Amino acid sequence: MSTGPFSAVRVDYEGEGLSEEVCPRAPWSIVQDWIAEAVARQGERGDVPEPLAMSVATSDPDGLPDVRTVLLRDLDRRGPAFYTCTSSAKGEQLAANPGMAVALTWPAMFRAVRMRGYAEALPREQVQNYFRSRPWGARVGAHASAQSSPVPDRAALEAAYQQSAERFPDTGSADDVPLPEGWGGYRLVADRVELWAGRRSRLHDRIVWERVGAGGLDEPAAWHRLRLQP
Repeated sequence: MSTGPFSAVRVDYEGEGLSEEVCPRAPWSIVQDWIAEAVARQGERGDVPEPLAMSVATSDPDGLPDVRTVLLRDLDRRGPAFYTCTSSAKGEQLAANPGMAVALTWPAMFRAVRMRGYAEALPREQVQNYFRSRPWGARVGAHASAQSSPVPDRAALEAAYQQSAERFPDTGSADDVPLPEGWGGYRLVADRVELWAGRRSRLHDRIVWERVGAGGLDEPAAWHRLRLQP
């Protein structure tokens, strides 16, 4: 018998569930709806503090999986997109193997969305437009941090930030901090989409869309829908 703090954590999920009757033949509209409902919960109840937190899984050269959390910043009919340093661990891994998976999980709603597919680099113009929309401090931070590289201590990181802040002072303009070299983004072009809805007694609902042809997330002919056992 397990003991300790983990043995006391047991919750029977009381979500709304998910039936085939509300699932379209292509996943686009319901994925949009679920994300929008999670964002709305952030303000209405406050129990979904970061609705756009998205886990991103890649593989290293030895085939070992690597996962981290980013922010979903765009979703179109191909799939979700995020921005990052392309020389980071995830950037280097995607350059060697573009296969990837993502997941958005909302425990308070007993819901999750999973997608698998292949990464495509975002166009430079799109990256530039997004970078210009970021707060000044976040743009400065992109210059200060060599993402995924070792740093001696917190003080060294803060010193690098201060140097970047002095180099690119806040003028109130979207162009006061230039786009760093090696800063970009990726879109997951989805081949598989799964919606998970928690239910009582662990009889969760899992509805999956698998790609069977060319087309976006909104094109029924591109997808086969099925239910998986929990």
